[in-house]
Amino acid sequence: MRYAIYFTPPQDDPLTQATARWLGRDPFSGEPVAPVAAAPFSAAEISFHTAAARRYGFHATLKAPFRLAEGETEKGLIAALDDFSRHSEPLCVPRAVVRRLDGFYALVPEEPFAALDAFAAGVVTGFERFRAPLSSEEIDRRNPESLTPGQLKNLQKWGYPYVFEDFRFHMTLTGRVPQSEAARMERAIDAFFGPLLAEPLEITSLALFVEPEPGAPFLVKSFHELGWKKERKTA
Repeated sequence: MRYAIYFTPPQDDPLTQATARWLGRDPFSGEPVAPVAAAPFSAAEISFHTAAARRYGFHATLKAPFRLAEGETEKGLIAALDDFSRHSEPLCVPRAVVRRLDGFYALVPEEPFAALDAFAAGVVTGFERFRAPLSSEEIDRRNPESLTPGQLKNLQKWGYPYVFEDFRFHMTLTGRVPQSEAARMERAIDAFFGPLLAEPLEITSLALFVEPEPGAPFLVKSFHELGWKKERKTA
C-alpha cells in the first residue's frame, strides 16, 4: 500500500463533481462514472484521453506517493495530517487556468503564487518521517537519467523530483495529447467546464489518498479541512 498527500476540493464541490464526470471516476467513493462527451470529442474519445489521469483522481500532488516508513502507522499518519491541517490557513488562487504541460492538460495558477509554493514545501518536509526510502526499482521508474542535477537530488532526498524550486502546482485533466489534437482538446475542456474555470480556486483542505495495491486506483482515505475549527472527515 502507498499513501499520498494531495489537494482536492470537497466531494460536493461543483469542480470536484465535474472532474469526476470528466475523468470517469470518483476517488471519494471509488465508483466509476459514466463516460461523458465534450464536443468535439465523443465520450469514448474523452475516456481515452483521460485514462492516465483517471487512476489518480482529480488532485494536486503535494507529497508524492510513498510507502510507510518502518515503525510508522496509518493511524499516526492520519493524526499528523489532521494536526497539520488544523494549524494551516486556507489559501485562495485568484485565478486558475488550463494549460498544456509536457503534452498533458492541467489546471494551474495563472500567476506564480509564493504562498502556495511555501505551503507545498511544508507538506513535503512535514511528513518526510512517514516516508520509507525509495527502492532501486522506484528510483528507476522516475527515469533518473532524464532529471536535472537538482531534481535528482530531490528524488534521492525527498522521494520526488519536483519539489521546492521544481514544484509546479497542477491538477491533471488529461494524459498526453498529441499536438494535432491540442486545439480540439482545448475546445472540449472549455465546453465541458465552462464558467467553473473562471472561479477562484480555494485551497481549503488536504486529503490522504491510498493506493491499496500496485497499480490500483487511488482512493480518498481521509479528508482534512484547513483551519483551527475544522474537523477531519473520513471517506
